[in-house]
Amino acid sequence: MEELPNIEPFKQRYKELETQLSEPNLFKDAIRASSLNREHSRIRKILEIYDSAHRCISEILSTNELLDDPEIGPSAHEEIELLEKRRESLNSSLLMAMLPEEADTGKNTIIEIRAGAGGDEASLFAADLFRMYCKFGENKSWGFECLSQSSSETGGFKEVVFVFKGEDAWTKMRFESGVHRVQRIPVTETGGRIHTSTATVAVLPEAQEVEISIDPQDLEINVCRASGPGGQGVNTTDSAVQIMHKPSGISVYCADERSQLKNKAKAMTVLRSRLLKARQAEEDAKYAKDRKNQVGSGDRSERIRTYNFPQSRLTDHRINYTTHSLSDVMMGDLDQLIDALIAHDQSIKLQNLLKHGE
Repeated sequence: MEELPNIEPFKQRYKELETQLSEPNLFKDAIRASSLNREHSRIRKILEIYDSAHRCISEILSTNELLDDPEIGPSAHEEIELLEKRRESLNSSLLMAMLPEEADTGKNTIIEIRAGAGGDEASLFAADLFRMYCKFGENKSWGFECLSQSSSETGGFKEVVFVFKGEDAWTKMRFESGVHRVQRIPVTETGGRIHTSTATVAVLPEAQEVEISIDPQDLEINVCRASGPGGQGVNTTDSAVQIMHKPSGISVYCADERSQLKNKAKAMTVLRSRLLKARQAEEDAKYAKDRKNQVGSGDRSERIRTYNFPQSRLTDHRINYTTHSLSDVMMGDLDQLIDALIAHDQSIKLQNLLKHGE
């Protein structure tokens, strides 16, 4: 019978967390308190699954002793078969629960959508993706804030940047980075031809100031008058803010608010998150071979998904997932797709865990 994984390190860590969570000054640091609470819940789940698996093994051993009994032997055999299936299921659940948690789990999540190839149709598709994600966020009861947007003349978006605020926002959204391709007949098409257009999505964990330290001397900040549609008053003051981070060359523009200070704060939020993402990308490059087996690198140059409207078909190319309920997906029904992406990623990580014996 397969032995259970070593649980002692988790038991020891659980005791440490119990002590830390009882500290009177813990909740003065909200970020640390949230992180410890999340880890405490995760390890408690591991210990609960382990206890269930251990009890199941004990039941199998005690039932084995009844197999030679002429009266209850056949029933004992059936019972053992059921217990073995339960043991295998609990073992699998235990290994999944023991997988290391993603470093950015629990963080607010910034989504950047940009129109790609396809002109006006690409900007309209970018707007469709924005509405799709907004509906999904509403279904999850996540908080929402638009950080920046640039509208096209046709009512779409050249670019839109927003943040989801929720404990599981990063976990659910992190596989959305990449090139999204749409195939459909544009509203401007008179000949009935199907066009192919694209939009890019970038997903960034919101960086805290303690994670990314920015030297003010590295910033070039310009203020200007907001351009484009925006309502009376928006275009009459120098409220728009553009921040250039000189060492990295990363530039952020924000003009959503009438207040220059609010626009600067939003721009700094996006800048910190882009810098964090760039730093993580450098670290991830060290493990490029392992990442080939992951769901996707998250790079915006990678085409990840096709939305075929004439056939009402959505295909995620990373995991060969296809659904013909495209209309439901565009209304925010993303759960099955995202669950499939998460399950595939966990499966790969579990294989690596067992392969390396960690």
